[in-house]
Amino acid sequence: MKLYTKQGDKGKTSIIGGRVDKDHLRVQAYGTIDELNSFIGKAISELEKGKFADIIADLTAIQHELFDGGGDLANVMKERHYKLKEEPIIIMEQRIDALSEEAPPLQRFILPGGSPAAATLHIARTVARRAERETVTLMKEIDDVSPVVQKYLNRLSDYLFAAARIANSRLSIPDVEYIRSANVFK
Repeated sequence: MKLYTKQGDKGKTSIIGGRVDKDHLRVQAYGTIDELNSFIGKAISELEKGKFADIIADLTAIQHELFDGGGDLANVMKERHYKLKEEPIIIMEQRIDALSEEAPPLQRFILPGGSPAAATLHIARTVARRAERETVTLMKEIDDVSPVVQKYLNRLSDYLFAAARIANSRLSIPDVEYIRSANVFK
């Protein structure tokens, strides 16, 4: 099988149930989800398997869920069955709570960074926020978009923040507080 089809040489791409311009809002949104998935894969490769088995398991599940959400955004069929459901959001909220309990107390904004894995998780967090913004834009323009994808991306950015803090904490690398931050977390 060849990896190239030459079908996109004129600026169009196939989606589930049709073809659109490569810069269509749908393509922008699910393309950013694909970018996010790649950064999560990079973070997994930077996490020590023994020390971070729980986070690696979370992130691997998230990668599959991101494929589901991207597919939901790429689907323009009249009869649609969305793959991304509410249950992963509930599970993610439970994991955020557990990771937040484990992390050192947080009072101020922190700078992205620390360990390589934490830095990559922070990058993934910002890409998740961009994917969410693009999904919101898509939802404003097109009314047949599953709202679960936007909600999932919103919660995912929170999870990635919590996971980045744990990546540093378990390696005894302190978060660097933003020096001009007031105490914003109480």
